[in-house]
Amino acid sequence: MSLRAVVLTLFPEMFPGPLGHSLAGKGLESGTWSLETVDIRGFATDKHRTVDDTPFGGGAGMVMRPDVVDAAIEASWPKDGPLVYLTPRGKVLDQAMAWDLSRQPSLTLLCGRYEGVDQRVLDEREMLEISVGDFVLSGGEAAAQLVLDAVVRLLPGVVGKTESLEDESFERGLLEYPQYTRPADWRGRTVPEVLTSGHHGNVAAWRLAQAEDITRTRRPDLWDRYLAGRGDLNRGCGQ
Repeated sequence: MSLRAVVLTLFPEMFPGPLGHSLAGKGLESGTWSLETVDIRGFATDKHRTVDDTPFGGGAGMVMRPDVVDAAIEASWPKDGPLVYLTPRGKVLDQAMAWDLSRQPSLTLLCGRYEGVDQRVLDEREMLEISVGDFVLSGGEAAAQLVLDAVVRLLPGVVGKTESLEDESFERGLLEYPQYTRPADWRGRTVPEVLTSGHHGNVAAWRLAQAEDITRTRRPDLWDRYLAGRGDLNRGCGQ
């Protein structure tokens, strides 16, 4: 089963962008996933192709019109998968959410611009609101590309070795351990001896300890959740 991605945007020329390269690009070429872009401006009804208007109540900026946005949605949303609006006030994307989205037949992303989209169309369509972090972008296109990259790489066959996914940051609730390759000695910095020992058990233990230490020092919020989850597992085993 392939993933059908649909992006509603005022700037369709921004796609596929980075998604046309590397693993995502190969998946796109092989048909593991497909990408459709919809120009929202094509659903405007006046000769100027107006998609926005001034906000009720006053204030700076413009707001995308609900009638134009809804017409674009009606014409393009497959309705067999989630309809997502990219917004800083949405639920923050994490690895668990990326996995959930990767299991859907389709994923439709609405890219906002200006001051955003009229709330009524968001409510009418019961959109899933997703944020890519606590910062503001000029529009939803960059966020949409980030979401798609996170999702597409989880599709079967996109990443060559599934073990690569299992060891990545966030998969076990931890940040990833440090990685090393040749040369073994670079500018006087040597690879940790355990990694050249050939003892797989010791390597696995070292990597786990490193991942735990990095997570504890750099992301205390993730560390607390990791400890809580580990405690739940222990209780489930009767310990």
